[in-house]
Amino acid sequence: MAIETKLLTITPAPHIKSKFSTTRMMSIVIIALMPAFIGSIYFFGFRALLITLISVASAVFTEFVYQKLCRKKVTVTDGSAALTGLLLAFIISPSVPLWLPVVGSVFSILIVKQLFGGVGFNFLNPALAGRAFLMASWPAFMTAEWMTPKSGTLSGIESITTATPLGALKLSGYSANVAGSLNSMESLKHLLLGNVGGSIGETSALLLLIGGIFLIITGIIDWRIPLSYIGSVFALYIVLFLTGVSQLTPIFHILAGGLMIGAFFMATDPVTSPITKKGRWIFGVCAGLLTVLIRQWGGYPEGVSYSILIMNMFVPLIEKYTLPKPFGRVRRTA
Repeated sequence: MAIETKLLTITPAPHIKSKFSTTRMMSIVIIALMPAFIGSIYFFGFRALLITLISVASAVFTEFVYQKLCRKKVTVTDGSAALTGLLLAFIISPSVPLWLPVVGSVFSILIVKQLFGGVGFNFLNPALAGRAFLMASWPAFMTAEWMTPKSGTLSGIESITTATPLGALKLSGYSANVAGSLNSMESLKHLLLGNVGGSIGETSALLLLIGGIFLIITGIIDWRIPLSYIGSVFALYIVLFLTGVSQLTPIFHILAGGLMIGAFFMATDPVTSPITKKGRWIFGVCAGLLTVLIRQWGGYPEGVSYSILIMNMFVPLIEKYTLPKPFGRVRRTA
């Protein structure tokens, strides 16, 4: 009598795995960024395309060379390096020198990502860390000159042509006239569509919102972080606006700057954001609070990048106190 035997494959936890591979996830995120990418070319022309291509190529090349020299498995085909280069390009000005995205991409991939072990091991968002490095090293190139979009002005209003929307209020010393112009329906329309000055891929709130909703529908990102991040900024500026502390409406702050790209594409990075549902709420609310503090009282007109980077460093602590208790574990008693 024959005895049938079956071989069992024994593997360590986790035993329930995601249906999304790294390559598939990166590809879907890149697809979600395409509306904003096409919009950036429309508003800023060939310069936006050139900066983006240089940034992506530099990121991919850096990862390939590092892995070859260190005799590691080459993973540039998974799309993570290309996505980092794309996001870095989206958060810098189209008027920067052509060597700047090269330096930023090398720093993002080599220092922030690869030296910490590669994809899945970096504790900071590589693109945001690259931007912070460029801002600290060459602030004049990063903020001195902005490119005027097609058929528009830098600020989105006709009376001010020398600064981006958030920068206009800082430079004017919080003038009531400037605030009134920025709060106008015309200004808000330009912010929604993207016909204002700013970084390459962050000016159109509408196109970024389309990409963000696509990521939520496909299950790539969790809705809790974008909702808590944007919602906390909106709620705090309601209070500040009603009390007279802020002269700009909450709607302006939702549409202006890098909040949309930060909330949907940066803060939701699965490697540098909490894995728990409660932790994601905490992460988003705290990032929103930091953004408001920096925008309202900080030296920079924008606070999205630094707020997310700061919260990246608190992710291990957030997860420590929000992880559910393992089944069957009991508290030790003396």
